[in-house]
Amino acid sequence: MGKKANRLLKMAGQKMVTELHQMIERPDYTQVSRETEDEESMMFRSKFAGWDDIVPVDFTRTSESVSRVPDLKVLVKRDNMMKTDLTALFLDRQPAMSPEESDELLNDCNEDLEFIESFVLEGKKFVRLPDGEFGTFYTMDCYVFLCRYAVIPEESEDEEEDDEGDQESHQDFKCVLYFWQGRDASNMGWLHFTFQLQPTFEKIFKDKLEVVRMHQQQENHKFLSHFHRKFVIRRGRRGLTRNLGGKWPELFQMRANGSSVCTRTIQIDCRATELCSGFCHILRAPYSVARDDGQKGIVYVWIGVQSDPHEHEYARKVAEEMINRHDECFPVQVIKEGEEPEEFWEFMGGKKKYETDSSFFRYTRLFRCTNEKGYFAVSEKTVDFCQDDLDDDDIMVLDNGDIVFLWLGARASEVEVKLAYKAATVYVAHLRMRQTDRPRTLKLAIKGKESRRFKKCFHAWGRHKVPAGD
Repeated sequence: MGKKANRLLKMAGQKMVTELHQMIERPDYTQVSRETEDEESMMFRSKFAGWDDIVPVDFTRTSESVSRVPDLKVLVKRDNMMKTDLTALFLDRQPAMSPEESDELLNDCNEDLEFIESFVLEGKKFVRLPDGEFGTFYTMDCYVFLCRYAVIPEESEDEEEDDEGDQESHQDFKCVLYFWQGRDASNMGWLHFTFQLQPTFEKIFKDKLEVVRMHQQQENHKFLSHFHRKFVIRRGRRGLTRNLGGKWPELFQMRANGSSVCTRTIQIDCRATELCSGFCHILRAPYSVARDDGQKGIVYVWIGVQSDPHEHEYARKVAEEMINRHDECFPVQVIKEGEEPEEFWEFMGGKKKYETDSSFFRYTRLFRCTNEKGYFAVSEKTVDFCQDDLDDDDIMVLDNGDIVFLWLGARASEVEVKLAYKAATVYVAHLRMRQTDRPRTLKLAIKGKESRRFKKCFHAWGRHKVPAGD
């Protein structure tokens, strides 16, 4: 029996041995012997080939050295037990890309793209996604995108003067298979992909194929650039929502974190309290009864007074091309904040107080505190973070420009909590010297009980995902 086996396990083992003893007829002198770890008898050890029964003894040590108590300070210094890395807290926030830089990045990411094919999981099979639905995602679905990229070889200037047509005929390529999983989708989609679709493409492209798995709102810049800022995420399942949905108002928020390449338009709760002056919102509002002129609904594009002017035109295009469903042609009306018609507030459930100060968007930062490397370290998440970046195993520090929140993961250790609290205190003191006009206060945030001041820093905040097995 192992030394760390619990009492219940020992009793079960004893019972199983007794039943095995009685299963077949044995001599009367047969005995059941109990062996304990590190105290095994020679008879037991002889049944195992190569058992090393030599007890290691250091004969060079004296009785004084054996009885001496180890020095804790020496052990800590030797094993780096108190090592910490708080460098990320003292670095400047990653600056947002200018519109010109974002356009350049978008063009660079699409320069080598030759074609893109899209598929969606229906039942247990992946089928081609209709061209009209390209760029529209559902939170309960899984999508696959096959992208073929040209591989331009690096050549000298003399070789570049050769026949360009001959170069194009021998141009190499690579393929990337992107698997996109919605926030509410199960992992069965990934299993269907790995056992059905992926082997098929591996036979065709062999070593030229690369598979990239992505989750909702955690996409990379290369993938997002292929949609040219027209990236819409709807709630629900594609087939069910398209056939039975669309009969009630739907509200979407357009938001770009760090760069316009990361622009996403995500469905949120249709309430006036969800509006924010710093962003553009799109309200799709079907009428309960068609009007005399045959109009069945309207789409409002709400322009926040503090929103980025570069997003206004894209918001209108998204509303016209993607928020309007394929079987309807609701007129699109652009309205500015403060000039809303009464009908707009009726669809929103009445006019209520909403977020009018979007200055937090320029200061928002998210840090992760963990000891997974064997020592306590703080690292900053990318500017394009989302709710699912909150890790249950760690402590997160969120700065919204006014308040620094200490978010506790459900499975974080007490040591992490204490060290993260000290790190957050240091961060607040550092900002009081660096940003004297915006002193921060430190507050606690508990999972499932986050305040609105915490949630507003995340695009399309929703319910926390429940890990499998919990």
